[in-house]
Amino acid sequence: MKLIHRIAYYLGGFGIGLIILFFFLSGKKTSCDYSPNARTLKDIRNKERAFSEETIQFLKQEKLDTATISRMLINGDVLFSESNTDLDSCKIYKIEADVLDKNLKITVENCEEKATVQKMEAVFE
Repeated sequence: MKLIHRIAYYLGGFGIGLIILFFFLSGKKTSCDYSPNARTLKDIRNKERAFSEETIQFLKQEKLDTATISRMLINGDVLFSESNTDLDSCKIYKIEADVLDKNLKITVENCEEKATVQKMEAVFE
């Protein structure tokens, strides 16, 4: 078989495979979150969220709303070195993100059914 025929078969099969892949993945909330950071943020985003009184006061003081926290859970970085992931019941994560030209850090208690934002603070570097 000539090289050109091999390439044509390869590209034909590759194209059919891509079409099938897009068919199965389209229309669903399918994502490929492989890194620990992405998996942790997705896990917190998918749970019911609650906010401590301290967090609500900080949001009012800085004239922010809970959409800021939602953006942090999409674009943020989990600081695993500062987090306490060894707990059996609810793990404590620290998440840092730049939102609205502010460097913010939140502390989230991630339980099985609920994620509670315990603390929110501005980070000055």
